Amino acid sequence: MDVVLSASLGILFLVLGFTTVFLMYHLWGYPFDEVKKLSSAPPSLMRLHRILGYLFVLLYIVMMVEMVPRMWHYQVEWPARTVAHMMFGMSIGIVLLIKLSILRFFRHFEEWMPVLGTLLLGLTITLSALSMPHAFREMVLARDAAGGDVFSEDNRARVAKLLPAAGLPDEAPLGELATVGSLQAGRSVLLRKCVVCHDLKTILTRPRSPSDWVNTVERMAIKPAFTAPISELEQWQASAYLIAISRELQRSARERRQAGLDKQSAQQAQAADPAAPVAPIDEAQALATFERVCSQCHELADIEKNPPHTADEVAAVIKRMIDENDMQAEKTELQQIEWYMTKKFAPAN
Repeated sequence: MDVVLSASLGILFLVLGFTTVFLMYHLWGYPFDEVKKLSSAPPSLMRLHRILGYLFVLLYIVMMVEMVPRMWHYQVEWPARTVAHMMFGMSIGIVLLIKLSILRFFRHFEEWMPVLGTLLLGLTITLSALSMPHAFREMVLARDAAGGDVFSEDNRARVAKLLPAAGLPDEAPLGELATVGSLQAGRSVLLRKCVVCHDLKTILTRPRSPSDWVNTVERMAIKPAFTAPISELEQWQASAYLIAISRELQRSARERRQAGLDKQSAQQAQAADPAAPVAPIDEAQALATFERVCSQCHELADIEKNPPHTADEVAAVIKRMIDENDMQAEKTELQQIEWYMTKKFAPAN
């Protein structure tokens, strides 16, 4: 379900809940014949209340039909907010079932209807508070993303230019992958299948180049999973969507990196000692650092296939990984990586 449609249905669900319950409060203010079980409230208001109630039930069913199947394609262990969302959603269904049963079969419990209606409104407000802020936040982030919405014409044109050099196979429909429908499908793959094994924060923390995204998606797709495998088309769509959001990820990464550099500079300024000798680098430790840090974004075999050949190229590669992929490493770790890569790939320089 599109985020705008989901948020709109959530607002409508909340408005229906408020309207129905407060109309019920008004109707219960009219005299009631306990013997005949009839209210003296205007029939038109009674019909309106009944229509609103059925609309509320219908909207609840539509939302559950859309949302419940997602749970089987989400993470193996649900996060706390998802569990709470599920519990309140089920509670609303139980209260609705009780109310309908009283109206149809157990009218002698009718005096409980205001209590049940108030409980239903409380559950609806809580459920909306759990879900709607996140939907609105996603809408705002999309609107304020660098270059406009992820699905904007400008961003789609950028993706279309990047896809031919991203390393996709010849049979990939490059002309279709930058369309709104394809990008939305890629987003759906990310939210339905990728989160089974990864938290979204883990996926989106490090921006990557287009070819790196393609390689990463291909590498993840062949690993065992608890859901149906990701098809080739879904891999291409997910890659295109990740390329589409990379510009915003890079901007966020630059901001985080600059904040880290400012903090590091302040710490170095306080502890600077120009006369302090440079510690010798242990080759085994440098190798371990190289493997641990660099393997977070790349297969080490990829570096072997296209290695740097000079010390300057080694420095340029490390700088590019910091600038484009937001590589996180301490200063000593970067020194170890540069020393090891120079020794391995550019020993004569």
